[in-house]
Amino acid sequence: MQPLRDPLTDRIIGCAIEVHRTLGPGLLESAYEECLCYELAQSGITFRRQVPLPVVYKEVKLDCGYRMDVVVDERVVVVLKTVERLAPVHDAQILTYLRLSAYPVGLLMNFNVPVLKDGVKRFVL
Repeated sequence: MQPLRDPLTDRIIGCAIEVHRTLGPGLLESAYEECLCYELAQSGITFRRQVPLPVVYKEVKLDCGYRMDVVVDERVVVVLKTVERLAPVHDAQILTYLRLSAYPVGLLMNFNVPVLKDGVKRFVL
């Protein structure tokens, strides 16, 4: 069963589709991140980029260098990829980010596809 649609994730996906429609596939993740953040800002959507994500191990907070690509409105984690195809490890990555950050929703977006809707996966904890 698909989770209920969320207006915020719909807006984020709309911004990403605009970026993909303009640039197409084939660029680095950093280019898509920059352009997505431009579109989010133009749409009045609050976000943070490259958000540090510490790992808590046995009640000790460790800075292991993990960074979430984009966090939107302090509740949606957006992970950007430019890979041939999404793999189970990418699902595991975003689920781990959601668990460690306690944010409830995640979007995994692969920009290396002909049609972006085929590269978007939504996760809810």
